[in-house]
Amino acid sequence: MLVASTAVPAAPQPLWRQLYVQVLVAIVLGSLVGFLWPHVGESLKPLGDGFIAIVKMVIAPVIFLTVITGIARMRDLSSVGRVALKAFVYFIVLSTLALILGLIVANVLQVGATMHVDPATLDTASVAQYSAQAHDQSIIGFILHIIPTTLLSPLGSGDILQVLLVAILFGVSLALIGDDAAPLLRVLESAGLAVFKIVHILMRLAPLGAFGAIAFTIGKYGIASLASLAALVGTFYATSLFFVLVILGLVARLTGFSILALIRYLKAELLLVLGTSSSEAALPSLIEKMEHAGCAKQVVGLVVPTGYSFNLDGTNIYMTLAALFIAQATGTHLSFGDQMLLLAVAMLSSKGAAGVTGAGFITLAATLSVLPSAPVAGMALILGVDRFMSECRSLTNFIGNAVATVVVAKWDGAFDEALFERAMAGAPAGIVEVEHQDGLAARA
Repeated sequence: MLVASTAVPAAPQPLWRQLYVQVLVAIVLGSLVGFLWPHVGESLKPLGDGFIAIVKMVIAPVIFLTVITGIARMRDLSSVGRVALKAFVYFIVLSTLALILGLIVANVLQVGATMHVDPATLDTASVAQYSAQAHDQSIIGFILHIIPTTLLSPLGSGDILQVLLVAILFGVSLALIGDDAAPLLRVLESAGLAVFKIVHILMRLAPLGAFGAIAFTIGKYGIASLASLAALVGTFYATSLFFVLVILGLVARLTGFSILALIRYLKAELLLVLGTSSSEAALPSLIEKMEHAGCAKQVVGLVVPTGYSFNLDGTNIYMTLAALFIAQATGTHLSFGDQMLLLAVAMLSSKGAAGVTGAGFITLAATLSVLPSAPVAGMALILGVDRFMSECRSLTNFIGNAVATVVVAKWDGAFDEALFERAMAGAPAGIVEVEHQDGLAARA
């Protein structure tokens, strides 16, 4: 049974004070500055980098406290493993579909076949640093990387998977202790409220960060740089849009909700991701909004952080599509066997490069380096427009993880339909507070 208490709704904010409007205006202004005054746009890079840095500052404590308190409130620890298993099954299926979609589109449209580029004429110095980083990635190294140096070191390093590992162990320990852990659990829950209040304060800087980031991108790379590779960029955007609206839309419909309603609900976060080219910038807000939308805290705490490393739908589409584009542009024939190997390697390397800055491009380098016939030097072709595809990768990854959270929560029976409908209808957070049977609180 749900116990609900209602409060008088706050007066709606003026349009100019709403975050998504401010971020949208900032993106438009930043684009104009970057286009009209490129040097000024390039100089604004610290604004975008600084905002992403201060958001990353709170990601570790947000995940740490959310996961601990969620698991500690669950007395049946088998449910933790059940949620994790369902999440990983979902991740594997959708990631594979994204990789296959990229392969199909690249084979059907052959967008790189008209370029006829000689690999020997390419300047590979620009991609050397990415190739070096890619060679440092391996599955064994990735597994070892998950293990932190000390119990508290992940909070300093900010590594999402290390934080998640320690938080799960800590939460399980508190659940096993039982009632004796109640005082510490109350402290951690209060600390969680304080951290989310910090997130709200930091989000006021989102328009400034989006302004600086988009001004730098346009000023540095220029709209004109898109012209020569417009076919690749346009194909990637169209493929990602198809994946979101059709594949994820079908998943959402089969699960009982609308993908368009979820996108509207997350519009402020999506604009922030668009402006900063970083889905991590909106991670704390995604966690909070998914709880507000009726997903149980323990599900959100497990699915969102792991999804940021293992459910990268946009990155997966990019890897197979870009790899075949490079092969076609350089006249390199990839047989069906080569493409199946590419699919398998991409599935593994996308996990091995989790958490690496510029993971999309680095993962592509790691994937191509494994294929004997693949022209790694051809990556120089797409380096100039990779930044413009980064926004689309981040947006697709973000939406994919939002959908995954709702699906897993519904699948596990840890979902409040009434809260979800209220959130999709635009009810502001804080109007209704509902307490679930398992003692977890969600706000809507």
